[in-house]
Amino acid sequence: MRRLVLLALLGLAGCVTPSIPIPPPDPSLMTFTVTTDPMGTITSASLEYPPTVTYIGGVVYVFNRTGGHGIIELVRANGSIGPTTPVAATLNDQLVISIENDEQTLSTCVLLREGTPSSYCP
Repeated sequence: MRRLVLLALLGLAGCVTPSIPIPPPDPSLMTFTVTTDPMGTITSASLEYPPTVTYIGGVVYVFNRTGGHGIIELVRANGSIGPTTPVAATLNDQLVISIENDEQTLSTCVLLREGTPSSYCP
């Protein structure tokens, strides 16, 4: 009987798999493509991010904290992001980039500029 209980417990333990934490979006891997008006002022930004295995099947949120609006899109099948639908924005707006999977959501806030953001939000 004791052996049967032990086997049952071991069988149940095999069903419990720990979740793999996803890393927060790294600003040094982000690339923003911006559009400008005739005066050269940034009017919108689109995000691209390289494939990240732990992002596969996830959702990406790009929220302009300064402007109060954003977009929601699926992460691509290979774990990459974008180019996303452009988000209305101007230079140095605070953009919060969030990645969500079934178990967690992680975010990073950056100051917008063309290319790779230079700093985190204050």
